[in-house]
Amino acid sequence: MGIAILYREELKEYDFGPGHPFHGDRYQLFYQFLRHNLAEDVDYQILKSDWASDEELLLICQKDYIDFTRDYYRATNLGLDYPGQFSRFHSGDNRPVGKPGKLEEAARLTIGQAKRACQLVQEGSFIKIVSIGGGLHHAKPAYGEGFCLYNDVAFCAINLIDKYNLERILILDTDAHAGNGTAEYFYEEPRVLFIDLHQDPRTLYPGTGFSNQIGSGSGRGFTINIPMPVYAGYDSYQSVLDEIVHPVVEEFRPQIIIRNGGSDPHFNDGLTNLGLPVKGFRMIGEEVREMAKICDGRVIDLIASGYNKEVLSYAWLALISGLADIKITVEDPEPIPQRFQKDPSLAETKRVIPEVKEYHKDYWRCFR
Repeated sequence: MGIAILYREELKEYDFGPGHPFHGDRYQLFYQFLRHNLAEDVDYQILKSDWASDEELLLICQKDYIDFTRDYYRATNLGLDYPGQFSRFHSGDNRPVGKPGKLEEAARLTIGQAKRACQLVQEGSFIKIVSIGGGLHHAKPAYGEGFCLYNDVAFCAINLIDKYNLERILILDTDAHAGNGTAEYFYEEPRVLFIDLHQDPRTLYPGTGFSNQIGSGSGRGFTINIPMPVYAGYDSYQSVLDEIVHPVVEEFRPQIIIRNGGSDPHFNDGLTNLGLPVKGFRMIGEEVREMAKICDGRVIDLIASGYNKEVLSYAWLALISGLADIKITVEDPEPIPQRFQKDPSLAETKRVIPEVKEYHKDYWRCFR
């Protein structure tokens, strides 16, 4: 059956302008890299989706937020000033620099791709779907931040619950930053198990995702935050996946896995301080593929992040090849520095693991 990759050229419009860390050319660069290294219709199939409507956005956002976001970003793309309370609806890091792309339209496209990903998986056309440009996990129902306008991770899960009546959905967030927006959507929701591997929130935006943040109400125990120590590398990630993620996924038995995260856990990322080499991203893809045997292989994978363009395409391709079991070797584009050839933070990670288990032992038999 192969793997479907959702992509269209208009994703390049997700660009906050010159001088901002997030540029839309990442998508074109990756698409060219993908086509150069893998043959379409052999290893994967490129599919397109439509843009989300206001009605579809209302599944995850308040109307006043949609209205402001649409009108503000359309004005800035045209070089116009837009009256209104930007700080009421967005953080400063979502403010464009210079002339941005058609940001809001591209954000709608990521939601359209999320919708199509759910449809393709549920109708059985593909069991693994990759949405390029997806994983905008900082956006909340009425507030955008962290370069994120609309949360397609949340849209996938809510759509699968509302339209397809799924009852057990796993969201695995491997982005270097904690998925604070996604966490807010599902903090009290027992039908969604949210597992978030991210750099220690004491050292990185958004400053949430501590191991004692475990959900509330009927969702208590269904948010599992795993704060990775600074410079945590391959062995740390492998240990966390083996000792925390696999056991609880086996117990939860999800009907589908939604994974999000790009290349920013790489040791040479521009904004973060983790230690994964490119082979670590293939390992994450392989681990997700292995876990997905529980749910007949069904995975929606959302990839957008990363702040070193020299690394980004290599890490993304490694993730996809691991997920799809594509036999290709993807090496780091530059030699791995000596200090990252052996995981410098494994001992510290080994102290985080029992701490996470301790907070969750009352909710998961596997941690007792």
